[in-house]
Amino acid sequence: MNQKEIRELIEFLIEKDIAEFELERGDVRIRIRRGGEVHFVAPEVRAVGSAPASHPSDTAAATPSTSAPPAAPKRASEEEGLHLVRSPIVGTYYEAPAPGAPPFIKVGDTVTNGQVVGIIEAMKLMNEIETDAAGEIAKIFVKNGQPVEYDQPMFGIRTA
Repeated sequence: MNQKEIRELIEFLIEKDIAEFELERGDVRIRIRRGGEVHFVAPEVRAVGSAPASHPSDTAAATPSTSAPPAAPKRASEEEGLHLVRSPIVGTYYEAPAPGAPPFIKVGDTVTNGQVVGIIEAMKLMNEIETDAAGEIAKIFVKNGQPVEYDQPMFGIRTA
């Protein structure tokens, strides 16, 4: 099931005022509760002798994580006067252009508007993430190889 199908399903459920819905198709299960969250349950995968990939260009097989995604940073960052750079898409965040390369940014770096600060891999495409403000990187909320959600805070920039 792709993102477009999921969006259409959600729009249909809202239109028909359906409070709860669950779909199981093969090894993918989706549960939607109105007023709640959308839950995606990854299929159970048992890999023998494989290790999680550390970067998209690595050849090792990735094993899905069963741990819950980290909670979004508190709004305290916004209250501290930080500008939040948020994820524009769902995917996997990478801090460097290649394995072993230095990260695009680190805490304390000064960035300009439009500067590349990371990569999000989505559907085998590498999407450069650019800042939408200039200033100093005060906080980095995501770790290399971490899955990110749409609109999830990734970086806090202290603007001038």
